[in-house]
Amino acid sequence: MTTSTVELNDGRRLPALGFGTYLLSPGRQTQDAVRTALDAGYRHIDTATVYGNERDVGAALRDSGLRRPEVWLTTKLWNADHARPLAALETSLEKLGVDSVDLWLMHWPVMRRLDSWKAMVRAREEGLAKSIGVSNFLTRHLDELAASSDVVPAVNQIELSPFLYGTRADTLRTCRDQGIVIEAYSPLTKGARLQHPVLEEIAAYHAVTPAQVLLRWSLQRDFVPLPRSSNPDRIRANADLDGFTLTNDELRRLDALDEGLTTGWDPAGAD
Repeated sequence: MTTSTVELNDGRRLPALGFGTYLLSPGRQTQDAVRTALDAGYRHIDTATVYGNERDVGAALRDSGLRRPEVWLTTKLWNADHARPLAALETSLEKLGVDSVDLWLMHWPVMRRLDSWKAMVRAREEGLAKSIGVSNFLTRHLDELAASSDVVPAVNQIELSPFLYGTRADTLRTCRDQGIVIEAYSPLTKGARLQHPVLEEIAAYHAVTPAQVLLRWSLQRDFVPLPRSSNPDRIRANADLDGFTLTNDELRRLDALDEGLTTGWDPAGAD
């Protein structure tokens, strides 16, 4: 289990591997998956208001026996809540059963995003969210935010894999220039490219799975991947990344796989 962390621009340290809960059903599925992840050594759990499973993430955290400061907890402001962001955060905290989250993200760059960012800054000042950031922001959204606020997002969470790497080069460069850490959701392409021959060849050479290759690529490119699974064996395998390292040639081969693959809504269409 990787125990490394990355430093955020607000001075806090974020566990370099997270566990995503998107599409995990509320109730037993979410609770079992999060408990398995925590037992496997994950110390970074990512949820969101719109996932509908915040209450179950909180229950799994309490049942784990881990102390609250041991687990990095992220949730997100949903699009429908931009008229009441602070009230939405209070609801998330109540569902999670915590006094604060480690990271609160704006889920999408929708209208009123600049006003919502001001509210998020206030939440950080009040200690309700220890770090704040954005999700699905591309360069133009980040530049707009930078022109309106002195507070730089600590994190930008975007879909990212080798199959989208070149397409997102401008956004990655903007984040690097602004000191924003990239979190990679859908780092395993939701399974769509796990049988790609380049992945299979590299995985066979290292005696690991294609999924482990994709996660290792994210880590070595200084991204924070957020794999998600409800399968206990896959949850544990996705955390087992310390036994191999990709060579520079392998990294370059993976970088070259870009095909503009998005597995969900593409923020390139956001105003």
